[in-house]
Amino acid sequence: MFDEKSYSLKMDKAIEVFSREISSLRTGRANASMLDLIKVDVYGQQMPINQIGSITTPEPRMINIQVWDANNVSLVDAAIKKSDLGLNPQIDGQLIRLPIPELNEERRNELKKLIKSIGEKCKVSIRNIRRDANEELKKLLKSKEISEDDEKILEKNIQLITDNHIKIVDEKISAKEKEIMTI
Repeated sequence: MFDEKSYSLKMDKAIEVFSREISSLRTGRANASMLDLIKVDVYGQQMPINQIGSITTPEPRMINIQVWDANNVSLVDAAIKKSDLGLNPQIDGQLIRLPIPELNEERRNELKKLIKSIGEKCKVSIRNIRRDANEELKKLLKSKEISEDDEKILEKNIQLITDNHIKIVDEKISAKEKEIMTI
């Protein structure tokens, strides 16, 4: 016998995977590796910041650099200002604080495109599940296990389940886009 519920559960799984993927997208967060490319001219050579001090991210939008040698604080400050990261270091003794600015419009639009494409993949897998269900219905009809009327009714039910799942995906996409645009 045909089991609508199993197809609905498969669609639920597709949405679950989609939700996990978009929730992992980070929006405008501090990351110590942002500083990896900056070199500081100390002791007669170019050194990465992580060899001159310890880097931490105490808050989602803040990077702290604890410079080990007080003589190097101004050199690290100058190197950060010279970089194209657009960060404004705040010096407090041997501690340099780097507030991370909010996402710019370009990055937000990139994230929106990414969310849309992940959502589209999810919709495709939901539609593939619908196709599998319809193929099973055709087999059941061919082997005379269900009548043509039953097939039409079940096909309609599967279409309703599909439409509802697609709607959920669309709602999640617009909610995530709204989150990105309002941070």
